[in-house]
This record gives sequence, structure tokens and C-alpha cells, in this order.
Amino acid sequence: MNLHSFKRGVHPPDGKAYSNTKPIQILMPPQGAELVFPLSQHIGAPATAIVAKGDRVLLGQKIAEAGGFVSAPIFASVSGTVKAIEPRLTISGAKVNSIVIENDGLYEEIEGLGTDTDYTSFSKEKVLEKIKNAGVVGLGGAGFPTHVKLNPPPENKIDSIIINAAECEPYITTDHRLMLEKTERIVTGLEIIMRLHPGSKGYIAIEVNKPDAIEAMNKAVASKPNIEVVALKCKYPQGSEKHLIYAVTKREVPSGALPAAVGCIVDNVNTVLAIERAVAKDRPLMHCTVTVSGDAIKHPGNFQTRLGTDVAWLIEQIGGFKETPAKVIAGGPMMGTALFDLHVPLVKTSSAILAFTEEFATIPPASACIRCGKCIDACPMGLQPPEIVSDANKKDYDAFIKHNGLDCIECGSCSYACPAKRHIAQTLRVGKREAIAFSRNK
Repeated sequence: MNLHSFKRGVHPPDGKAYSNTKPIQILMPPQGAELVFPLSQHIGAPATAIVAKGDRVLLGQKIAEAGGFVSAPIFASVSGTVKAIEPRLTISGAKVNSIVIENDGLYEEIEGLGTDTDYTSFSKEKVLEKIKNAGVVGLGGAGFPTHVKLNPPPENKIDSIIINAAECEPYITTDHRLMLEKTERIVTGLEIIMRLHPGSKGYIAIEVNKPDAIEAMNKAVASKPNIEVVALKCKYPQGSEKHLIYAVTKREVPSGALPAAVGCIVDNVNTVLAIERAVAKDRPLMHCTVTVSGDAIKHPGNFQTRLGTDVAWLIEQIGGFKETPAKVIAGGPMMGTALFDLHVPLVKTSSAILAFTEEFATIPPASACIRCGKCIDACPMGLQPPEIVSDANKKDYDAFIKHNGLDCIECGSCSYACPAKRHIAQTLRVGKREAIAFSRNK
């Protein structure tokens, strides 16, 4: 088998055996549960609340509208009463203005929710409108509003639509399970995107450690000559947009440019399913599918639950911890966020909750750089981490930008490869934000 890949990168243990054979279970928050809907669940302007304290809302009702062109609406994932609109703690560690709904347990839907549509008769404009009005954003982590991504400037001729099914982050297995359990619907979602760009070819890019998913998707597209399943080498960060595009098409996205500049659009499996629901089923984005895993979790698995669900409730519902975790991470271990409080809501971009014991979570103390160059060898962007780390530490943001520090994708490959266990990725993450703020204020 000819395996596609990119230059450099690392090979962390994948940890997927904890959950990759576990079918997705549906968990519904109980009557009386508080669901929290932060108004910032995407890149761009926060959504604007259109309900008030005391209002009764129905499942599928819009509770916040898009706050600008690059923004997305939010919908109630349960029926119940709006208890508050106030700042609440989120996975990011910040407090964000949020709508709090007490679940009445009835799950009473708005009229007409979930009606099958004749989407093949829709114009491009109507398809984009359906996606926009359903609140679909990139569910692979970035949260960029999908209707904007799917409609690039006319000078960008799109000829390649890539489903990012690499799922290269260790432990996360939801995309794997979705490809086995919702195979045909994923293909339908891809075809909907391809209809927006006539003449385009579809690619479903899957790492080779998911042979059953590769087989299932190959069977599903056997009669579709314009869709190809691409087997990828297992390597991190294979699922990064720019590296996936290179692996599949051998095109290189220029520094500072978007995939559309080289004729590509990339969406992950969950996003493609959300597009299918929005366009073919007339259902807005109301749930998330997450892997709950790690050596501290009693019963690891994959779970579908409602947006706004409390993380602590989710963990308790599946059996809790088998021992007190040393670290709990929202997202993958390479790019996720460590949680200091489990009473935070699941949002559109939630993909995993991982809990690790002291044995797995402990990182040796950092020592002085030994100038071995392993971080340089690992960097998938071809950067010089020691140089830009020095720029960041000196707060020399002109030099940081000159040395392409803003091209860092914060994947953590440098920190993983570093034998001195230096906090390279964390330093660059802060340095990028400070450099961006510095350049805006010049």
C-alpha cells in the first residue's frame, strides 16, 4: 500500500486501544441539569443572545444569533428554562458570557425540526445558507465558521475536497467510530460539499492504523469515481490542514495563506456529518461526540451528548475515575488544554476528555538546552524552535515575526522530541499571541 505523508513530525504512542473498539453511546442530560452555552464557541465574533432569563426554550430553538460575518448561531440542545445569562468558566480557563438552561427533561422540539430535504435541488447559495443557519463550525478544534470556509473568494478555484479522517492526536477515536457507524452519511456530507464546487474531487484521508475504517469507506465509495480513500502513514501531526494537503496532493500552502489558495478545502469527519445534518436533515448543531479515555478513566469509550453538558457529569455518568487523576485534558494530549475544574461545559469543538494518573501525566523537570537539534528535526513547519524561543523569551517580537514564528501551528512536536523536556511549545504559544498583539499595536 502506498502511504501518503509529510516531512518531519513525530511518532507518539497512539493510546487508541483504550476506546477504538467501543461503539458510540448516547448520553442524555437528566431533568434538572444545567446546560451552559458559551457565546464564544468559534473563531470570530461571539454570538449574541436572543433569549432572556425566564424564557422557556425548545430543543432546536436558536438562542443566540451570529455576531458578525465570521460568527455562528447557537441552538438549545434541550428544552427548558433560561436560568441566567452570565459569565461562566469554560474549557479554555476563561469565563465567557453564557446562556444557562435548566433541562426540563422533556426534550420538546421546535416544529419542523429534522425534516428530510431534497438537497440535490438546492442552489449553492441555499446550501451555504443552511450550513450557516445551523451554526456549523469546524469541529476538529479550530471552530472556524464552515459557511465561510466553503465559500472562498472566486479567484480561488477549488478542485480538491479533503475529509480529514487522520485523527492523529493520541487517544481520540471518535472519527474512527463515526466512519464505522455513519459511513454513508459521511459520504453524503462530502458530496454536498463537492456540489458547491463542480468538477472537484473528494478525498477521504485516513491513517493506516484504522484498517476497518479504510475498508468501510472504500466500500461506500466503490461506485463513486470522483471520491478516493487515501491511506496515510501514522505520524503526528498528520491531521494538520497544511500537512494533510501536502500528504494528499503534494501541494504546499504558502506561509500566511489558507488552503483555498492551493485549490483545497479540508473538513474533518464530524464537520462533514454536521453539514449532512444541516443540509439533508434540517437539523442545527446541538450535540458533540467525544472520546473519554486515559488510564485514570474506569470505562473509556466514545460518547454522544448534548452541547452544554457538564464535563464532571459526563465522567461520573460513565463510571468516573478508577483512581484520582493527576491531569485531566480537554482535547488530545499534544494540543489539548489541562483542566483545573471539571465543571465546564462541552462546546461545539469538544472532541475528547482525557484523564491520566501520575505515572502517565508526570513530565520530568526541564533542563538546559543541549543544542541537539531534535526540535528542528521534528518541526513539521520547518522552523528553528531554538531561535524563535529565544526571540519570545527576549520579547523581541520583530525578530520573532522575521523568523516565521507566526507559522508555528502549536502542535507540540518540538516539546515531545526535546530530551531536555523544555517547554518549547508553551513558550511559542504565548510568544505568538504576544507577537500578534505587538504587530497590531505598532
